[in-house]
Amino acid sequence: MTTSLVERAGGRIAYEVHGQGPLVVLSHGMGENRHSYRHLIPLLVAAGYRVASVDVRGHGDSSADWPSYAPVEVGGDLLAVVRDLGGGPAVLVGNSSSGAAVVFAAADAPTLVNGIVLVGAFVNQPKLNPFLRLAQPVVLRSPRLFGLFHRTLFPVHRPADDAEYRRQLVTALRRPGRMVPVRGVIHPVPPHWTARAPQVRQPVLVLMGTKDPDFPDPGAEARAARRLFPVAEARMLTDAGHYPHADRPEAMANELIGFLAAANRA
Repeated sequence: MTTSLVERAGGRIAYEVHGQGPLVVLSHGMGENRHSYRHLIPLLVAAGYRVASVDVRGHGDSSADWPSYAPVEVGGDLLAVVRDLGGGPAVLVGNSSSGAAVVFAAADAPTLVNGIVLVGAFVNQPKLNPFLRLAQPVVLRSPRLFGLFHRTLFPVHRPADDAEYRRQLVTALRRPGRMVPVRGVIHPVPPHWTARAPQVRQPVLVLMGTKDPDFPDPGAEARAARRLFPVAEARMLTDAGHYPHADRPEAMANELIGFLAAANRA
């Protein structure tokens, strides 16, 4: 698949496109890359969608060194991809740290965005136990430790190619300067996305795995996110972890396809 590049102030954003139809833009979480969605993309293409999977700034094949990795900037990158593909409008899907980015994009450019999907998004800063509070700075500086941490986010199901994907992930993070963006996309920068959520007038879908280990109560987190938007619904994906597009792709596709059809009619 051909990698496309769009210029932004400070670097270039890489993405790839599959299929034909209404546009869906996928944005991954901290430390991952566009191949995070490798199991979901064929399902959306088969359902009649054109799918753009993006390397968040500093990740994958996008440029490494940026002045900021804040969610508002990542949201601007996603809008640049939509414009590069003819202006959409598109439905934006953001996993984990990218959940914040799609909120900013929808609020900033409503004519380019038909709807947004937040997958495993954080309403509040994670409350870490003392051990994790001490370990996090080390993990976010070590590709090997990040790979070990990444493995824990699949508590029930694990993709058949998970080990090979993780090897490639760790190899990519070992390139010079690639752990800085991992820390950068989750570094607290005002305004928080929750402050912009009431300005989003497009339909919103909040998806959360029932076994997402990043949250003590995934259902409560999903409901808290839903309540922030004027028009939103929350759905739980049974036995999914933090990456339901990888560990429960068929279940996630089933939820997405109905939402996409409704958002594109709105």
